[in-house]
Amino acid sequence: MRIDQYLWCVRYFKSRSQASAACKKGSIRVNDQTVKPSRIIYLADTIQVRKNQVWHTLQIVAIPKSRVAAKLVPIYAKNLTPQDLFYNQEMQRLSKNPQRDPGAGRPTKKERREIDAIEENGSENKTKES
Repeated sequence: MRIDQYLWCVRYFKSRSQASAACKKGSIRVNDQTVKPSRIIYLADTIQVRKNQVWHTLQIVAIPKSRVAAKLVPIYAKNLTPQDLFYNQEMQRLSKNPQRDPGAGRPTKKERREIDAIEENGSENKTKES
């Protein structure tokens, strides 16, 4: 089975063309080698897929005949991705912007000054620690 077809079958991509484009872009590796979409895969191959700035690692357990249900994906692919990668990604997402309550609108002038003061104190602490 082709690598783009396999990734579509085990639901890593919504369409085969997206899987094919990822291969062409260099976001797919089989056994640590960048591959073309037409690369044939075999049992026990290790696939690395770069999605959302994280390299997902999976091992081929079986080859499906067609697209499988989401519940059946573990039968065909074993996920070997370390969980700490997802934790790091979540921490980066949370540290980007201060969160506001939905529907709160833009900050008032007073709230903006408070936000600026907090950001200034945070940057001053970082420079003092360095």
